[in-house]
Amino acid sequence: MNKQIIDEITGIIRIYSDGSIERPLNILSIPVSASQAFVDGVATRDLKISPQTGIWARIYLPETSPDMSQVEKYPILLHFHGGGFCIGSADWRCLNLFLSRLVKQCRVMCVSVDYRLAPEHRLPAACEDGMESLDWLHRLARGDSEDPWLSAHGDFTRCILLGESAGGNLVHEVAIRAATMERLHPLRLRGGIMIHPGFVREQRSRSEMETPPDIAKLSTEAVDKLFSLALPEGSTKDHPIINPMGPFAPNLQHLNLPPFLVAMADHDLIRDTQFEYCEAMKIAGKSVEVVISNNVGHCFHVYDDLVATDANFSQQAHDLLDAIRTFITTCCQDTSKY
Repeated sequence: MNKQIIDEITGIIRIYSDGSIERPLNILSIPVSASQAFVDGVATRDLKISPQTGIWARIYLPETSPDMSQVEKYPILLHFHGGGFCIGSADWRCLNLFLSRLVKQCRVMCVSVDYRLAPEHRLPAACEDGMESLDWLHRLARGDSEDPWLSAHGDFTRCILLGESAGGNLVHEVAIRAATMERLHPLRLRGGIMIHPGFVREQRSRSEMETPPDIAKLSTEAVDKLFSLALPEGSTKDHPIINPMGPFAPNLQHLNLPPFLVAMADHDLIRDTQFEYCEAMKIAGKSVEVVISNNVGHCFHVYDDLVATDANFSQQAHDLLDAIRTFITTCCQDTSKY
């Protein structure tokens, strides 16, 4: 008998009656290979983080100025891609273009994690992979293992989490889990950067009800479907990974968290719940900086064709990178315990 489509988000993911899953290619999901030769000032290399789970990462290294007499050490960004926990990959061209610009302009290294996806691996699998990647960096920092690029050029005392959309949720979750670890030394987690984090709640926000789908084609139906595929069976959108300021989440006041930068877009469907998260964090006494991009939607920064051709997209992407660079600089100069 021919297999039938039993569930689908058009153009994003299809689930068949035989259990197979298809993720159609689109303008964002075109894969690009790593290049250990420097291309426009950045080199990339892929490596396996865990043979057991199969998670891997793409490392980005900025090119050192030829007049540097000593090896330059860079802050390390641990990056988690977006995609509602159901799609996305560290080899996507759109992410490679954005992360390459970020690495070059901010003078940092980046480790972009290709974590396991739902529905094959429902949450908290992605969170476990995020923690495994942080633990892998910790082992490198201790000298228990070695990577030729990170060991030579990475400054493990300046580590910052970074993620967009669902990757922003992972930034929060990994930071929470890292806070419970007895000792990260010599690795130091200095901060977290969330770009348009995928925070929602079971009761729809006003922005969800009133904002039409944007360039990302994000809709309430797509959000509901993605999270229904990603969350543990029987869970609602008030699950703590999706709603970290909700009724079932840990008390934010009791969490030992580093400073966060939360980037939002004024046309983002889920901007209201992102604001709610920031307000909850501030009430809990946490350090949260907010930057808002104007006249753009969810994850506009990865639409490289528009960033390259549309004046406002270009300006907003430039301003976003500026805000990230300033935040990284500030975090890395902080002499507190983080």
